[in-house]
Amino acid sequence: MAKQEFKLEVEQRSKLGTTGAHALRAAGKVPAVLYGHGVVPEHLAVNRRDFEDLIHRAGRNAIITLTGGPGKRQTALVREVQIHPVSRRIIHADLQRVSADETIDARLAIVTVGVAEGVRTAGAVMDVITHELEVAGPASRIPEHLEVDVTGLGVHEHVTAGEITLPAGFRLVTPPETVVVAIAPSRTARELEEAAVPAEGAEPEVIGAQPSSSEGA
Repeated sequence: MAKQEFKLEVEQRSKLGTTGAHALRAAGKVPAVLYGHGVVPEHLAVNRRDFEDLIHRAGRNAIITLTGGPGKRQTALVREVQIHPVSRRIIHADLQRVSADETIDARLAIVTVGVAEGVRTAGAVMDVITHELEVAGPASRIPEHLEVDVTGLGVHEHVTAGEITLPAGFRLVTPPETVVVAIAPSRTARELEEAAVPAEGAEPEVIGAQPSSSEGA
C-alpha cells in the first residue's frame, strides 16, 4: 500500500512582529517559520484548523508537503508548536525543511507495553523516568513512538535506552545508560526495607551498659 501523503497549504507572511501575529490568529491562522537546508527562514501562515487536523492525523513525525507558498514545492517536518495556556489552541509553529532520504534527529515518545511482573505479583510501582529518546534516522521512516516491553521486569529492575530496539537504519543519540523505565517497591514495602537496614556506621545501643573500669579513673 502506498504511503499516505500529507499536504498543508501555506502562504507567505508580509506583516511580522506581535501585531501581525495577533492579526493572523484573529483571522483563524497560525504564524509559522520554515527553516533548514542553509536557506533563509521563511515566514509563513497556515490555517489553524487545517494544521490541527493534520497533526491529529499525521502525528508530529510525518513528512508534510507544503503547497501554495512561495517558491518551489517543499517538504518539511513539524519541529515545535506553541500552545495557548488557556484556549489550548496552537499559536505558533516551527517547520524544518527535510527531504525523504536525509538523516535527521528526532525525539520519539516512549510507550510501555504489558504489565511488569513486579507490579503484577509484588504490588510494585512502574516509573517512566525518561519519556522521550533522541534518535537519528531516515526522515521518511521516523516512527511516532518507541515501544518498551516491560512484562519481564521485577522489583528493582529497569530498562536503559541502550536496551530498547530501534527500527532498522536508526541509531540512538540519547546516552545508552539513560534509565527509561524502572520498577520500584511500593511505599510500604520500601519503608519496611529501609527500616530493616541499620544506618551505615551506626553502633547498636546497649541498654544498661556499665562504664568501663577506666572511666572516672
